Amino acid sequence: MIPIKLDIQGLYSYKEKQTIEFDKLTAAGLFGIFGAVGSGKSSILEAILLALYGSTERLSDRGEKNSMVNLQSDLLLLNFEFSSGKNNAKTYLARYSAKRNPKNFDDIKPAEHTFYEKVDGNWEPISARAEEIVGMKKEHFKQTVIIPQGKFREFIDQKPLDQAKMMKELFGLERFDLSFKTGLLLKAVKEQKIRLETQLQGLEEYSEEVLIEKQGHFSELKTHATDASQKLKITETEIRLQENLRAKNQQLLKFRTERESLNIQRPEIEKQRQLHSEFIKSKTHLRPVWDLLRDTNADLEKYKVSVIDCERFKIEFAKEVADLEKEEEELKKKNQERPQREAKIRDLKKVIEIQSLETQREVANATLLNLQPSIKTKKEAQKALETKITELETEAEKISSTDSAQLANLISSAKDWKTLEVQLSRLQSEEHELTKEVKRIEEKLEALKSTIPAKEDSFENWLTTQKATIQKLEKERDILMQKQGLAAHVHLLHNGEACPLCGSLDHPSPLQGDDENTLAQKDLEIQEAKVLLDQIQTSKSSFGELTFHLENNQKNTASKSSELLETKQNLSSLNATLAKEGIESHEALLSKIQAIERNSQSREKLIQEVKSLRKNWDAERISIDQSEKELQQAQLKLQSVLSNISSKKEEIRDMVFCKQFFTKESEQIRFAIDKVEKDIEDALKSLEGKQKHLREKRSVADKNLADLSNFIQLRDESSTKLEKLTADFEALKIKHGFQDEERLISLFQHSLDAEKVAREVADFDRKHDIAENRIQELEAEKGVADFQEQAFQELSTSFENLKTNAESFQNQVLLLDKEIQEAISKLAEKKSLQADFVKLEVRESYLKELDNLFRGSGFVKFVSSIYLKELCNTANVRFMKLCKNRLSLEIDDNNTFWVIDYLNGGKKRLLKTLSGGQTFQASLCLALALAEKVKALNQADQSFFFMDEGFGALDKNALRVVFETLKSLRHENRIVGIISHVEDLQQEIGVFANVELDPELGSQVSYSF
Repeated sequence: MIPIKLDIQGLYSYKEKQTIEFDKLTAAGLFGIFGAVGSGKSSILEAILLALYGSTERLSDRGEKNSMVNLQSDLLLLNFEFSSGKNNAKTYLARYSAKRNPKNFDDIKPAEHTFYEKVDGNWEPISARAEEIVGMKKEHFKQTVIIPQGKFREFIDQKPLDQAKMMKELFGLERFDLSFKTGLLLKAVKEQKIRLETQLQGLEEYSEEVLIEKQGHFSELKTHATDASQKLKITETEIRLQENLRAKNQQLLKFRTERESLNIQRPEIEKQRQLHSEFIKSKTHLRPVWDLLRDTNADLEKYKVSVIDCERFKIEFAKEVADLEKEEEELKKKNQERPQREAKIRDLKKVIEIQSLETQREVANATLLNLQPSIKTKKEAQKALETKITELETEAEKISSTDSAQLANLISSAKDWKTLEVQLSRLQSEEHELTKEVKRIEEKLEALKSTIPAKEDSFENWLTTQKATIQKLEKERDILMQKQGLAAHVHLLHNGEACPLCGSLDHPSPLQGDDENTLAQKDLEIQEAKVLLDQIQTSKSSFGELTFHLENNQKNTASKSSELLETKQNLSSLNATLAKEGIESHEALLSKIQAIERNSQSREKLIQEVKSLRKNWDAERISIDQSEKELQQAQLKLQSVLSNISSKKEEIRDMVFCKQFFTKESEQIRFAIDKVEKDIEDALKSLEGKQKHLREKRSVADKNLADLSNFIQLRDESSTKLEKLTADFEALKIKHGFQDEERLISLFQHSLDAEKVAREVADFDRKHDIAENRIQELEAEKGVADFQEQAFQELSTSFENLKTNAESFQNQVLLLDKEIQEAISKLAEKKSLQADFVKLEVRESYLKELDNLFRGSGFVKFVSSIYLKELCNTANVRFMKLCKNRLSLEIDDNNTFWVIDYLNGGKKRLLKTLSGGQTFQASLCLALALAEKVKALNQADQSFFFMDEGFGALDKNALRVVFETLKSLRHENRIVGIISHVEDLQQEIGVFANVELDPELGSQVSYSF
């Protein structure tokens, strides 16, 4: 995993959004993140853990989320872009966001935690989590990639079982846990063995002896079956011959019976033959003439009846035509009076129009009588309104008009006066508070300065002096430790023998080791000096912060004083301006504004009343104009109606006839008009109907006369034809021998199917001829006529017995052959199963032995121990270099770390006995070795390692060696990041990010590039 960019907003001290450009930092190979204590350095690592795994090192992501979010922020947002996967070829984005509940400040809503993968330049959401993307859990990530504060020596302090578990999870050693697979294989072998035993038990009855016995029995049965089959074939040939004779004998008996039956049917067939001959003769020669004779007689009767009907219709139609002609004449006379009647109808319609105009004249007179008094009343009311308007306008002119600009200025001045007074009070209060704060900070600074020794003029010098003191004490301690280590080898020096260290044969003055108490006392002095150094650094940081706050407060005080002076000047200027107008106080100003506003309201009220009255006057004027216009229209309407009445009376032709209708209602006149019009229309329609009916009757009478002549002619022709047909029919009867006419007519009416009768007669003749011929043929064949049924049945019984015996032998042979084949197959299967059973027993013994070996994850523990030993060997390369070959690491069979002390005769001691600095060195070497193994596991050409602690516990020389080691990692294509407040490291590392805590903006990130 290689980080690319991290955006932090709202996490711990990061109030505003800050971006960590990791791609620029990691380009140097070795980079640092520096800053004062509490500036927010470690929060960067916490942000990475939170973005990846959803929780931080210090707080969980559930109940303690409220403490994660910056107290001045409502949103926590993290965007972490990184590369991972094989050779770090894929780019991912981890996003973590959480918001405060707007209704409850202490409540944080559930966080949104999502991951994206860059595909073709676009971010696409994915469901994978950090464990799958990075390839390790959070606990392992903190031990191999990012090591937070307080967790650097966690791997060393783990129990052997936890270390083995970590190796298993980190490097996928569960693939070596073969106990489960071995158990499955052993179980499968046992189950297969049980199945084979069951199968072998089912094959116990099959053996070689039983097979040989069955094969002998099979030969005997086969011989008997062959003999029985030959006898059956001889008998079968004889019975087939007898069966043929039997079939022919049965045919002979059948045809004899059929011939006797046909002889019984012959009289009836002869009778049918004669009837068929007579029926065909009558149907062919006589039936057509007889049918024609019958049809002609029916036509003659029909024509006679038609002649009688037509003569009767002739008389009736003549009478109806005469009646219709008389009615037509009467209707023609009535329609000749139509013009005079229509003229009277027109005069009556004029009377109705005159009556309507008289009604309009009365309405116009009534309108004139109503409008004249109304117009007079409205004009008097308008004069009264004009008088009232004049009075109100005179009263409004007496009130002076208000200067709106002056009123606006006075209102603005009153508002500004109030605002300036409030602002003045607020500024005075703020200035007082800032003065008190400046005084309090100055007191704290004086108290801190008093802690500086008299010989030191500042915290910086004091800090430099204290660091020099610590370095001096550590150098003295190193000399004591070297002496003590060399003194442990003094007992090995003998005159004439080589020194194990320098190889000299002379030992003039062997080194004497100092007392153990001296070394302990020196360690105590160093520890006290370091505590004092921390106190000095804390005081220095506090002094800097207080100085910064003091400067800010002094600037704020000066700014507030300037604002206060400006506010006072503005208030004085406003008072002077108002004094010129005679206003001395804020209350006087308000009173004057109220007086002006009241005067303005009174005048405005009068003006509005005048406007309302003028509006009413205008409305009345419009109403009067409208009424006068309606009066003129009514007068014109009356004149027009009188003119129309005179004109309509002149248009009436028969005034004498119409005079009686002027006093009647219009509805009565319309009723009379409608009645006459309907009578005229009905008379016209009746005439047309009568004329049409008369034409139809004349046409029907003419057609009846033509039909009468035609029917008389047809009647005469049918009578002549009937006489001729009667003579022809009598001649045919004599010719064909039908003297009895009733017999002939019964033949005509007989429903005989001639074709069917002819087929039956022909079938009878054919069947009789076939029976005679077959009887002659069968009687001529030998053995057919004298066939004996009893002899045949005896032969059949003998044949069935021989057939049953042969089939019995054949079935026994087949069954025994099948048993022999099955026995051969089962014997082969039995031998195969026995061989498989022997193999399974051998495999079961092997698997039992492997199951005992792999039980309890023993093999995994063994592989884990090998990984830990390789890890230890890799770490020793750097660790021995860091400690100048004085110490090395070793791990025993129980996965416990030991230290080999070469200054004490190569004796072993627990890793926990190392000092703080040596423990850091050992932890660093193991962490680097572990990271290297993870890099190889992920097949990456570059790896990333980030640590956040430990350097403050090292002396200057150890720090230099560690730093050189870290720099050398760049040659191994490894990226190393360091978080520290140690200034010496900042001077050594050229590429770094600096984190500063701003009181207003929060943590701010800057870069060295």
